Amino acid sequence: MRFRPCIDIHGGRVKQIVGSTLKDEKDKGPVENFVANKPPSYYAELFKRDNLTGGHVIMLGPGNEEAAKEALSSWVGGFQIGGGINADNAKYWLDQGAYAVIVTSYVFSEGEIREDRLKELLKKIGRDHLVLDLSCRKKGEDYYIVTNRWQKFTKCKINKELLRELSKYCFEFLVHGVDVEGKCLGIDETLVRLLAEFSPIPTTYAGGAKSIEDLYRVKEIGNNRIDLTIGSALDIFGGSGVKYEDVVRFNKEQGN
Repeated sequence: MRFRPCIDIHGGRVKQIVGSTLKDEKDKGPVENFVANKPPSYYAELFKRDNLTGGHVIMLGPGNEEAAKEALSSWVGGFQIGGGINADNAKYWLDQGAYAVIVTSYVFSEGEIREDRLKELLKKIGRDHLVLDLSCRKKGEDYYIVTNRWQKFTKCKINKELLRELSKYCFEFLVHGVDVEGKCLGIDETLVRLLAEFSPIPTTYAGGAKSIEDLYRVKEIGNNRIDLTIGSALDIFGGSGVKYEDVVRFNKEQGN
């Protein structure tokens, strides 16, 4: 189990936002927790220096391509990349220095899994370069994958059968707990436990972490199987709940 870093890019700048406030309306921007005055390369080089592997660069909407490429070129082979990835551009982003691409909306269309698109991605880049983003929201007692900037529910319920089926196409899952993401109110323990029990492949959970204790909590309830991303609570992103030096120390303790 390890801490995974992230570089979220919106409007060409590194930001931390409340994910559930991402909208399509041009006159309503998302709620921003942090807007960096440093470029993406600063954070990429910081994570490289401290060997924080397995992180992701996320393009939150259009117009972030150049900023994303800056981060990737600062640590070639150090990041996964997500945001608008499809079968046509996946290979391009691998060529820009990402070691894997993260895909969500492209393979969940009209509320259903597009198996044809998964097979196309598999053919073009291979399973070892594909991460599926299964970010989800709770509806009733269950969690359902959401797409289109996390605003649209699919019919895909997170359970053992779904995770097993999707694991045939990718080597890893990234799962944002959208209901708590960016709010620093604590992790969604129910979701973490579900992923730990049913995911057959490496999985990273993101959403709600507010303290270093959350990192140890995920290690415990996730049976040492679920990695954690911390964004808005981290001091390098303007937060006050988690010191960057502490997550670096945690990974060293785990032998990562």
